Amino acid sequence: MPTDCLTSRMDDVEQEAIRRVVAGDRDAYRVLMERHLPAVLRVTARITGSPVDAEEAAQEAFLRAYNKLPEFRAQAAFGTWVYRIAMNCSLNLVERRNRDLGWNAVALDGGKGQENIAVSRSLTPEAALLDDEALTLRERAMQLLTPMERTAFVLRHMEDQPMSVIAEALGVPVNSAKQAVFRAVAKLRQELRPMRKNPAMAMPGIALAKERV
Repeated sequence: MPTDCLTSRMDDVEQEAIRRVVAGDRDAYRVLMERHLPAVLRVTARITGSPVDAEEAAQEAFLRAYNKLPEFRAQAAFGTWVYRIAMNCSLNLVERRNRDLGWNAVALDGGKGQENIAVSRSLTPEAALLDDEALTLRERAMQLLTPMERTAFVLRHMEDQPMSVIAEALGVPVNSAKQAVFRAVAKLRQELRPMRKNPAMAMPGIALAKERV
């Protein structure tokens, strides 16, 4: 599970930053944002599939967390709290975009991110072409999922979240969250069947012999 900020306890620096923010020091919130922005952007990008929407969802998540900070009781770490807010913001944004037929978001995997650029520099032209094709096929397959299925799949197989957290983010019972994961995996396996002949084009979560629950 990605844990770069998802810890069970807060250190003294974060506790002090929260105390200062609640006392009226807005600048102290920057400490929390700088620490947790990478993990928040990662999950918003994976759920929305768009760098534009990822930034919007992340900004909304931090704004909501800021406004609700006086209610924060530190029963969980701030990172875990804002991460879950970001999941909800991402899902809500995806649902809004789906209702807006005029919205054309830039596909996250359709462009070259920093990681892809770094990898591509070491690839042969033929391998780079296969890599581009794999990215296109994976993103096209993800777009076939409903917002709930995409979110459930991302949280389970890319973020390695437990079903209880996924169910809470989706606002459904655990069994319904499990079914959303099952449907997503089934759809993706069907759509990405041609890619199975090339392991280099595999997608995380699809090659699992058995579905995790």
